[in-house]
Amino acid sequence: MKQTDVFGIGMILVIVFVGWADRLLAWDDPTPPAWLVQLPYEEPPENPDVPDVSVPPNTTPLNQEELQRAEALLPLLEGKQEFWAMGEFVHLGESSVPVLVKALTMPSPRIRYNAIETLLMMKGVQGVPALLATAKEPNEIPRVREHALRVAVRLDPAQAPDAIAVMAKDMNPSVRKSAVFEARYVRQKSIIPILIPMVSDDERFVALSALQSLWILTRHETESHDWETSTKQDRAAWSSEWSDWWEDQKDVFEIPEPKRPKRSS
Repeated sequence: MKQTDVFGIGMILVIVFVGWADRLLAWDDPTPPAWLVQLPYEEPPENPDVPDVSVPPNTTPLNQEELQRAEALLPLLEGKQEFWAMGEFVHLGESSVPVLVKALTMPSPRIRYNAIETLLMMKGVQGVPALLATAKEPNEIPRVREHALRVAVRLDPAQAPDAIAVMAKDMNPSVRKSAVFEARYVRQKSIIPILIPMVSDDERFVALSALQSLWILTRHETESHDWETSTKQDRAAWSSEWSDWWEDQKDVFEIPEPKRPKRSS
């Protein structure tokens, strides 16, 4: 027998021996096998009632010191302390609205925007006339005008039709879009004749938003049209359909109650 054959047989015997040794050691391992067990679920204990330590907003007229404090907060509506300043106005309550509306004419658009947001947070209905004046201001930036209208409609939609009519005629399509969109939340008949001409707007997205507001307010079902590929001439014809319908219905029409979402069973 050749030496190489003897060496090969020896290697095979070593490998076999090592394998059997591992098996024997595994059988002799005293460690018990691990079994996965699902423990019963215990709900966490209920938290004890925590007393309400929040400070309610002020409901009394501001004294001289508080008025000065509110005035000092106005420039802080922009910068690192803006959220703190907004919270301070909310704490001062609706009595601080006459001071807060001064921010609507300050030079910084950030201050003006945050003042509008603060009026929404404090539900400052007293500030709605100032908000609507801002929304109608043609020299104001569109972002601030649109936010002013949005907040005014949330606080008191009954005062908004005049501002919506002004904004619907604006040169900026974004402003017109905001006007016809917010119109759907103003449930008054006077809004319908404002929306109907907007169906033929030069910008398709403005016209489509006006149409959706009309559907929401009137629930009038019109013929199906391809609005996505429509031209201005198409939309002008479809606007006349709404005009004809309104002429027949305006004396007897009443805004229907808003649809309520169905509860899931």
